[in-house]
Amino acid sequence: MWSTLIAFLGACTLIAASPGPSTMLIIRQSLHSRRHGFLTVLGNETGVFVWGVVAACGLTALLAASELAYDVLRIVGAVTLVCFGAKALWDARRGRQATDEASEQVAPYRSGWSSYRAGLLLNLANPKAAVFAMSFLPQFVPSGVPHLPAMVALAAVWAVYEVGYYGLYVWFIGRMRALISRANVRRRLEQVSGGVLVLLGVRMAVE
Repeated sequence: MWSTLIAFLGACTLIAASPGPSTMLIIRQSLHSRRHGFLTVLGNETGVFVWGVVAACGLTALLAASELAYDVLRIVGAVTLVCFGAKALWDARRGRQATDEASEQVAPYRSGWSSYRAGLLLNLANPKAAVFAMSFLPQFVPSGVPHLPAMVALAAVWAVYEVGYYGLYVWFIGRMRALISRANVRRRLEQVSGGVLVLLGVRMAVE
């Protein structure tokens, strides 16, 4: 049991370390504050757990088997990525046009719910996350253990582990706030994260 759990956590680490849309969104949201970054992480991991439960119930097999359902979710995911990326690019452009006096004013209020919702939406709109959960989790179900509760438990462990992993990203960006808070650096990071999200959305749409 313990060797299976260690192997599972090792696999979770490799998955989380692979850069993807969720990573870019978490980094972008963390540029605003640690609170927004962490709430984005919680939203993303809620999506991870939901897909894990859906996979445990066998419903993602229907998504994998239905080309129409997969394509619909794929297009929705692509549009979601492009929208997030376009917003980041727009924010960077708007920041460039702001005067020095305006940049020193208090930033407009952003609700924590919007950050949580962004992380959740991005994960749930990704069909790859659904199909991956279906193929990933069953490999670590110990023999002789009831399949459904074991997969749900693994999905919970996966989500909680990634909260801690991505929380390190949020913490690190918070520690770099003195550098990141500079207008030019912040704008460049917005441009990079926005451009990557748009490219990932386009790739999801055409592949």
